[in-house]
Amino acid sequence: MSSPIERLAELVIGTVESISSDEIRVLLDLDAPQSTALNTGTPTSFPRLNSYVLIPNEAGATVAYVTWIGIERSPYPKRSGLKDFGLIDLPFPLRKMALTPIGTLTVRRDRRAKTSVYELSRGVVAFPSVGDQILIPTPEQIAAIVGAKDNDRRVRIGSSPLAANTSIMVDPDKIFGRHVAVLGNTGSGKSCSVAGLIRWSLDAAQSALEGGAQAPNARFVILDPNGEYAKAFADKGTNVRLFRVPPIDEQKGERALRIPAWLWNGHEWTAVSFARPGAQRPLLLQALRELKNGDLDGTPRETIVRRYIYSYRVMIDAMLAEGASRYAGSAGNRRQCGDLLDNIAADCGGMADSVDGEHRTTLQEISAAILGTANSRRSGEWFNAFSVHDIESVRDELQRFVDLVEDAFATANITEDAPIPFNVHMLPEHLEKIAATEGGALAGFISTLGMRIRGMMADPRLGQVVGSEPAITFDTWLNDLVGSNASANGQVAIIDLSLVPSEIVHVVVAVLGRLTFDALQRYRRLHPDGKSLPTTLVLEEAHSFVRRGANEDGPAENPAQLCRETFEKIAREGRKFGLGLMLSSQRPSELSPTILAQCNTFLLHRIVNDLDQALVARLVPDNVAGLLKELPSLPSRQAVLLGWATPIPLLVEMDELPEEHRPQSSDPDFWDVWTGKSPRVIDWLDIVQDWTGA
Repeated sequence: MSSPIERLAELVIGTVESISSDEIRVLLDLDAPQSTALNTGTPTSFPRLNSYVLIPNEAGATVAYVTWIGIERSPYPKRSGLKDFGLIDLPFPLRKMALTPIGTLTVRRDRRAKTSVYELSRGVVAFPSVGDQILIPTPEQIAAIVGAKDNDRRVRIGSSPLAANTSIMVDPDKIFGRHVAVLGNTGSGKSCSVAGLIRWSLDAAQSALEGGAQAPNARFVILDPNGEYAKAFADKGTNVRLFRVPPIDEQKGERALRIPAWLWNGHEWTAVSFARPGAQRPLLLQALRELKNGDLDGTPRETIVRRYIYSYRVMIDAMLAEGASRYAGSAGNRRQCGDLLDNIAADCGGMADSVDGEHRTTLQEISAAILGTANSRRSGEWFNAFSVHDIESVRDELQRFVDLVEDAFATANITEDAPIPFNVHMLPEHLEKIAATEGGALAGFISTLGMRIRGMMADPRLGQVVGSEPAITFDTWLNDLVGSNASANGQVAIIDLSLVPSEIVHVVVAVLGRLTFDALQRYRRLHPDGKSLPTTLVLEEAHSFVRRGANEDGPAENPAQLCRETFEKIAREGRKFGLGLMLSSQRPSELSPTILAQCNTFLLHRIVNDLDQALVARLVPDNVAGLLKELPSLPSRQAVLLGWATPIPLLVEMDELPEEHRPQSSDPDFWDVWTGKSPRVIDWLDIVQDWTGA
């Protein structure tokens, strides 16, 4: 039986020849393994590019991976023992390697189990020196390097092809809690990795359930623009909620995708209607506030009257801002000003009959005062010039009632952003009424805005998604989309966006993301202990929704910018409220830099485009140049895992999903169709009827 020193000596494969902060040059021993090492207890391929070696030191052992292997010629052989320098030798080949240090492996004594436990930490505690020995790691050390025996890593995602196919395990708290980006070209296995991460995590949670629970209390919301994930989770049955654009097949468990327009906030309404900031946007927000407030039950009548009086006062302020020519110039302007005062006086008198007490008296007094001002300038059917003092006196009279009545709407904190149901079809008409009362050129601006909104709501394709019928309550909507208590209605919600009209798809995605984020914010605030509700939002084809934009620092002027802005906020702040983000994209160079910078874990599949490779190299803080050079040639299913979920970068061969569990994103089988092996029957009439809803 060999001693520990002898066993250690058997693992030596070379010595350090030179060293810098990012590279270590190694001279391999003449008797080092040529292709397969047998001295570790199990056959191990060595030397191999990107495989691991150890350099013992006072801190434990520095872990490095191989970045270069080559042969250099020596004028004489490196012989062990005595050398006969009297002989003339031909140039002798010496094998050499270049290493990159990436971590430190230490040994901790487990007193309970009375065994030694290896632990890997990120970073290099002590650099080696020239002449230090290089060791090939044992299977136990390899398992510690890749995290196969880490108790915090509970979910297996694959194996390491460079570490004797040792299991690669991840910690769900790290991979989902700090945002993860799955990047790779089409056909590299990206979608299978996303589906696998979710499935393997749920399966691991199912096997570790505590407290008598029947199913994991997990929440995954998958935003699926290509309709490919329904197949991947079809076997989960009632544990999956599938939402699609009507018509739907209820027998298959499909549900109608509903994002009622009353759920949209003012920012989203502004973006989808392209309301301009000058006049359209303020009036649109005012109309939304008034319609949402108008549907409140039990609103005092004097509060509603106050809102009308306040709008009149705003109109008078606008007249004063325009100057004396507005109401003292041409006969037409004087007539318009006098008619407005008559209308205000009549409205105040009429509204006085609908309120009681002091409010009635005040309105009657205001009506009489304004009518007196109008009569003082009246000349038959026309009016003489009004003075600035006349208009200011009307404004002061209106302000009396505004000061007398408290704004219950403002007290109730009902804004244009509140998710309160209202009749969306009334919005264009209400906008036109506001513009009519404001007068001037506003009617022309609002008419175009009203036409856009009216056309959108009349489109049957959009109405199926954003319409208010059949009615649905906000709590029911959250229960369906985010999940019920203890995830009793399933752990996975798949939002099939494939048939959502392009006019609103960005708004739909933005609303789903924002409401999920806001709901989790309020959950944590109302929880007795301030605990969060862990939820993962999966965004497939992320480059379509969070695209890098030229106006990244400006306000969202269109739905695409709005969508990017929403997910940038989720990326920055979601972790604090339990909302994890999983991005999947084939074009990382087109993604928002803000969102990519907030991703702490990356799973990189094959990436060929040089711009995408350069971007990934800049984003990754680890010294993994060697691994990243493999990205263009990685086979399907293999990926580089790096970031927060693993102390050191790892090459992972992802576990293979059965055919029935893979997303519906496989390559088209042209040859089988051409040769009749896989027939394709066409009935265009069925497709047209489904397309047109006939």
